[in-house]
Amino acid sequence: MSSFSRFQRLLRLGRTLTLSQTNRRVLNQNVLKHAASPQANLIARLFSANAEPNPEHHSIIKDTEKTIGSSSTHEFQAETRMLLDIVAQSLYSEKEVFVRELISNASDALEKFRYLSLSGTVEGLQDTDRKLEIHISTNKQERILTIQDTGIGMTKEEMLSNLGVIARSGSKQFIEGLKKKSATGENTQKIIGQFGVGFYSAFMVADKVEVYSKSAISTQGYKWSSKGAGTYNIQEAEGVQPGTKIMIYLKPDCREFADNDTIKNIIQKYSNFVGSPIYLNGTKENIVQPLWLMDPKSVTPQQHGEFYRFISNSFDLPRYTLHYNADVPISIHALLYFPEGKPGLFEMSRETETGVALYSKKILIRNRTDNILPKWLRFVKGVVDSEDIPLNLSRELLQNSPLIRKLTTVLKTRVLRFLLDQSKKKPEEYEKFYADYGLFLKEGIIVNHDQQEKEEIAKLLRFESSHMQGGVKVGLQDYISRIKDGGKLILYLAAPSRVLAESSPYYESLKSRNQEVLFCYEPYDELVLMTLQQFNGYKVVSAEKDMRDDKKAADLTNLGADSLKRSEIDSLTKWIKAQLNGRASSVSATNRLENHPCVVTVEEMAAARHFIRTQSHQVPEDKRYALLQPQFEINPKHPIIKKLHKLSQSDIELASLLAKQLFANAMVGAGLVDDPRLILTSMNELLTKCLEKY
Repeated sequence: MSSFSRFQRLLRLGRTLTLSQTNRRVLNQNVLKHAASPQANLIARLFSANAEPNPEHHSIIKDTEKTIGSSSTHEFQAETRMLLDIVAQSLYSEKEVFVRELISNASDALEKFRYLSLSGTVEGLQDTDRKLEIHISTNKQERILTIQDTGIGMTKEEMLSNLGVIARSGSKQFIEGLKKKSATGENTQKIIGQFGVGFYSAFMVADKVEVYSKSAISTQGYKWSSKGAGTYNIQEAEGVQPGTKIMIYLKPDCREFADNDTIKNIIQKYSNFVGSPIYLNGTKENIVQPLWLMDPKSVTPQQHGEFYRFISNSFDLPRYTLHYNADVPISIHALLYFPEGKPGLFEMSRETETGVALYSKKILIRNRTDNILPKWLRFVKGVVDSEDIPLNLSRELLQNSPLIRKLTTVLKTRVLRFLLDQSKKKPEEYEKFYADYGLFLKEGIIVNHDQQEKEEIAKLLRFESSHMQGGVKVGLQDYISRIKDGGKLILYLAAPSRVLAESSPYYESLKSRNQEVLFCYEPYDELVLMTLQQFNGYKVVSAEKDMRDDKKAADLTNLGADSLKRSEIDSLTKWIKAQLNGRASSVSATNRLENHPCVVTVEEMAAARHFIRTQSHQVPEDKRYALLQPQFEINPKHPIIKKLHKLSQSDIELASLLAKQLFANAMVGAGLVDDPRLILTSMNELLTKCLEKY
C-alpha cells in the first residue's frame, strides 16, 4: 500500500467521530511516523478536533516534601557495592527497562495495599479508600524523572531492609508471608517482583536517586537517597504523601529519559497492561485492556480488532482469533491472531522473529521471542502471559528449562488443533488462509525432526487430486479415506501445472489403474512430502519412485505383437547404454509406458530436482550424472523406439543422435535439466541429419 493510500485510510478513520481511545492511539502512532508530511498535519488537526476530553487528567506529584532533623548515613556491604555495580552496568541489556522495573515495583506496592485493605488483617491501616495509581512526571530541563505510587509505602526499617540490601525482595517476603496464611496463594498472583534488584536498575541512568515514602501504617515519612557509590542516607521528612515517590536525577547522556514521548513509548512497550492506572504528566497512558486475561466470550470482535492493530502496529484485521486459557500443565493466557493480509517479504524471511510478545503478570518480558512459538509460525501475532515461566535475574531472558519447552509444546499443539478445526468448520475460508500461509506450514515439516509433529502439521496440507476437478484441494486424511484394496501408499507427482501432470509419463500407468495421485505444483511441495515420508502409517511416495521400485514393470512376457522381441530389447538397451557414454546408470525396458517412448527415474526425484535448481551449476556435467544415477527406461511398443532399433543397425550416426535426444528429452521431462535451452543444439543436429534423407 502506498504512503498516500495509507494517509487516505487514516483520513477516513479520522472522520469517524466515534473512535475509541485505542483507535486514536493507533492513528496517532502512525501519523507520528509521517509527521513531516502535509497529509499528516491535516490528519493531526482532524484527529485533535475529534478527540474527546480525558476526564481523568490529573497528577498527584507535588513538591511538598521537606526533610527534618539530621540524616543517618549507612554503608552498603562490600559485596552489596559489587552487586550494585553489576546491576547498574551489566545486568540489563537496555537502559530503558529501568522504567519497567520501577513501574513494576510501584504496581506491587499498590497490590500489597489493595490486599491489606480488603483483608483487614493489619490494624491501623490509613486512608484505605484512596485511589491506587502510578504517576510519572518528566522534567527535561532539570533532567529529573519522577515515579510516584499511592501504595503500601515503607517505614524506616523497611527502607533499610528493602533499599539497603540488594537481592532482598520485599515483594517476595510479602508473598511468602501470605502463603503461610493461605495455602492457595490466590491473592499473590498480581504481585510481580521476586528478585529484589529492579529498584537498583535506576542507577544505570542516574547520578542520584531520592526516595520519599510514608507507610500506610505510619504518619511519619522518610527520605532515602544515594549516588550509588557505596553509601545511602535516611532522614525523616514531612509533607510526604502516602506511598512512595522516586526522583531520578539523570546522567547527562541519559537526558532522553526525561522526555515525555520517550517515557510514553516505554510505558506502551513494557507496562501498558499494568493493573493500576499509569499517568504520565497528568495523562492516563495505559488505556488498552489486557484482553487475554478476560473471558473469551465477553470480548467483542471490535475489541479484538483494536487490540490486534495495537500489538501488531497494522491497519488490517485478524483472519482468525485464538483465545486460549489453561491452568495445567502450566498457567497460560494466550491471545493469538492470524493476519488477514498476505505475508510480506519481511515475514517470509526466516531471520524474522515471531510476532508473539511474552508477558509475565501483564509485564512485558520480551517483545519478540523465538522460545514460545517456532520460527515457522512467525506469522502468528499476539500475546502469551504465564506466571510460571522461569525468568533470569534481569527479567529479560528466558531460562532454558523443561517448563519453557512445555509451554512451547502446549501452544504449538493448540495452534495446530485450532487450524485443523477451522479447516473442517469453514473449509472455504481455510483454503484462502492456506493459499496465503501454507508455505509456513510446509516449512514446519521440512525443518522438523519429530515425525509425530510433522504428521500433525501435515493434516493441514492441501493439494489437488487426480480424482477431483481442477481447483479442488484435498488433505492427506481425505486421500486415505478413499484408499481401497489394502493399499499402503500415498502417491504424489510434481509438475508445473495440472495439464503437465496429467500428460506426464509417470502418471500414465497410475491413471490406467485408477490410482489417485496428489499433484504438487510448487517446487518445494515435493520436498515437503519427501521429508514427511509417512502419514498415519501410510508411506508417502512420489510417482517416479513408485515406477522405479515397481518390480512388475520389468515383466516383458506379455508385451504383444506390436512390441520389440525380447532379444531385440536386450540388444537395443545394451547399444543405447554404450551411446549414452556413462550418462545413464542403467538402460532397461518397462511395461508401464503407453504413449511415451521413454522415461528417466532417479532414487529420490525431489532431492535430485532440488540439487539441479540450487547446486548443479557448481558441479561438472560428468560428475552430475554420477551423482544423479539416472535410470533410462524405454517403451518397446512405441514407434520411435522400434524405429530406433532399426536405425541402430542401418544408420548408426542418426540412431546415436536419436538415442541421445530421447535421453535429453526424458531428463527435461523429469525436471533434471537446469536450462532446457541447452538441448536445442543437439535437437538441431538431429533435425539436420534427418533432413539429409530428403
